[in-house]
Amino acid sequence: MDEFDLIQGLRNGDELAFKKLVENYQDRVYNTVIGIVQNAEDAEDVTQEVFIQVFRSIHSFKGESKLSTWLYRIATTRSLDLLRSRKSKKRFGFIQRLFGDGAEPLYEIPDFHHPGVALDKKENAAKLFKAISQLPENQKTAFVLHKLEDLSYLEVSEVMKTSVPAVESLMHRAKLNLRKILEKEME
Repeated sequence: MDEFDLIQGLRNGDELAFKKLVENYQDRVYNTVIGIVQNAEDAEDVTQEVFIQVFRSIHSFKGESKLSTWLYRIATTRSLDLLRSRKSKKRFGFIQRLFGDGAEPLYEIPDFHHPGVALDKKENAAKLFKAISQLPENQKTAFVLHKLEDLSYLEVSEVMKTSVPAVESLMHRAKLNLRKILEKEME
């Protein structure tokens, strides 16, 4: 089933087409999401949400980009939405502690494990992913899509709806910021 047939099948509500979509893109979407949210349980939830959103909104897909680009865009947006809601919960929790009873603990991000990282490199990977989580959203998105998902700058620019020079700039700043963060941690 080629991409055109897959899209047509999805538009027709074909369950086989949806199954094929999930089989073809599940790992890529999950790896993108976990690279951003850095929590396996949340990544699984967001990945499911991405495929549900695709199924529900396939009629709005105009075909101006590849289906995979659209999927990455939805995955990135959903992941960043989750991170924003976490930040909001943290701020609310802090305010509650200042003014409320303080009985409810702040939501903390648990230890992170990426499926593509070998056991002997987990410690270094954990440091890197912790550093990535401290990057501004747009730098984090560009870095995850390019370095972890191996998308070209052109593909990243399509997902992020920006220009290739903007992606190059984001990557440059992300690398500089990661270096600073990691050097500070080494002190």
